[in-house]
Amino acid sequence: MPTTLPETRLQLFTSVLTAVRTGIIVFDSEQRVVLWNHWIEQHSHLPAPSVLGKPFADVFPDMVDGRTHIAIREALRNNFASLISQTLNKAPFPLFAAPADAAGGARLQQAIHVMPLEVPGLPRHCMVQITDVSMAVSRERKLREMAVELESQTLVDGLTGIANRRHFDLHLEDEFRRAKRTRMPVSLIMIDVDYFKDYNDNYGHQRGDQCLVRIASALGAVLNRSRDLLARYGGEEFAVILPDTDNNGALQLAEAMRAEVESLELEHGHSGVAPQVTVSLGVSTMVPELIAKSGSLIHAADRALYQAKRSGRNGVAVYNDEQAINV
Repeated sequence: MPTTLPETRLQLFTSVLTAVRTGIIVFDSEQRVVLWNHWIEQHSHLPAPSVLGKPFADVFPDMVDGRTHIAIREALRNNFASLISQTLNKAPFPLFAAPADAAGGARLQQAIHVMPLEVPGLPRHCMVQITDVSMAVSRERKLREMAVELESQTLVDGLTGIANRRHFDLHLEDEFRRAKRTRMPVSLIMIDVDYFKDYNDNYGHQRGDQCLVRIASALGAVLNRSRDLLARYGGEEFAVILPDTDNNGALQLAEAMRAEVESLELEHGHSGVAPQVTVSLGVSTMVPELIAKSGSLIHAADRALYQAKRSGRNGVAVYNDEQAINV
């Protein structure tokens, strides 16, 4: 079988380097550029003659001592190959799809392999292979956005299994409209876990999540009517909607919830109020007028919660006659 002549092989090699849809840069043992293929020319907007023979630091001054530069040094010195994490190093090389992108600084998203090359009769070389993963990254971003949107359309909090904020908002509007029609009171309890940041910082987020699950279960155990709703309002804050419940009834439930959480005896050695996990609660009640908004009920409960926390925590305050009062 006839062999390909050296000149023909060189032409074939050059054609392949021109045709591939991947960037290839080769550095010699002194980190000088010795190969700069057509794909790199297109996306760096630097012709090969302008960079061949130049050291890495001159061509990519902003990348000196960065993750990719370190990988190149390791390949040349220690024969180590590297795969640069796209998650942590999304676009290290200044490569752009078009001149307009270069003007705006929108780089191609890149996957990078750094590989040592053994060349007979020469010191070790290093090849950097760069793949444009912008489309894959864009698809992944869209999938994440869709997942977030889908999650926001559900009504259950993923951690505690109780109603989430969206469910709370919808239920409060429904009950507020109903209270306007029936002229019956609707009450709201806002609940905050005392010194929860200190709990997380000292016991870890896993223990913190377990703590929130236990608290949600304890709070829910106090409720027994189908239209009462316990929701995770956000972070370590919970909310309870109590239809057809006056101020006294809401206050009794709030105190029962406070005591139920305290009785869990969840150790909290970094609390400023007790040796165990406690909660502060704010209560508000309205018989809404036709023009009233549900936000006014939330605002009042928040004011009461603030008063409960300002007064030492592990207690209940009620918003009454335009002011929050400890009980």
